[in-house]
Amino acid sequence: MANDIRNVPPAEHWAQFETSWTTLLTYRYLGKGTPTLDRGVEREVMTLRHDMRNATGGIMAAPLCIAAPEPSWLDDDCVPAPVTMTYDILDPANDVRRVEVLREVIHIGRAMGFTRSRVVDADNPDRVIALSTGTGVSLGNVPPGFQPVSNPLFDLVDSPNLPLLRDVFGVHSASDRSVSIASVTPELASPHGALHIGPINIALESAVTDQLAATFGHADFQVEHWTVTMVKPGITGPFRATAVIVSGAGRRVGVQATMTDEGRAGRVIATVSASYSRVGGS
Repeated sequence: MANDIRNVPPAEHWAQFETSWTTLLTYRYLGKGTPTLDRGVEREVMTLRHDMRNATGGIMAAPLCIAAPEPSWLDDDCVPAPVTMTYDILDPANDVRRVEVLREVIHIGRAMGFTRSRVVDADNPDRVIALSTGTGVSLGNVPPGFQPVSNPLFDLVDSPNLPLLRDVFGVHSASDRSVSIASVTPELASPHGALHIGPINIALESAVTDQLAATFGHADFQVEHWTVTMVKPGITGPFRATAVIVSGAGRRVGVQATMTDEGRAGRVIATVSASYSRVGGS
């Protein structure tokens, strides 16, 4: 079980945050540091590995959600929770080694935050890979006294033999083409104890990829747009993600995906609306 940071006394808040933050797998495994929160991190940069690319070598949606989580409302300001995260992918980044996130705060209010970003080639910032924007809510105030956390990233050697992200994050496939995550563990949890945006997006994209492959006989598609809406916190599990193709006759394919918390009477915790383009002669 994951602890909810809102339930600890103020004097223990930052110690609990450090435990939660350094246990969380999402950013450390994908090699993405967070300026202000992570000690010694000045640039919001993430390396692109084989396990972050689709069947045609282009960037996947979930790694973008992890590289540029929206809104950019950090845990030293409040206990944040995303509501909407939208990504327009302008460049599949097949030959890009790493991306950098250039942030813009639109408005941070008492209860809601609004930000947007440009995700660029870290070695050529004029090359824009994606645009992102999002909104979030504050779940509560935090006490003073935050200090950046030592949060070493996984140092993985890039290789075509790296395990799929879905396997690392415990996403299991079912015969009906749904996928699931069994429960919230500390490695998959936000500081407030709910399923983190990382495994949520990885599971949703896995369901989409499986549905594309089953429908068209291959997965040679590049995501062009990805909007995920966080409806309810994922608390109990198992969490089940499904996807449907809503339009597939032309060059672009429309997809909708849904994640539910089966331990909470199947309530919806997240939805995705996305579009994909056919790659090559697919």
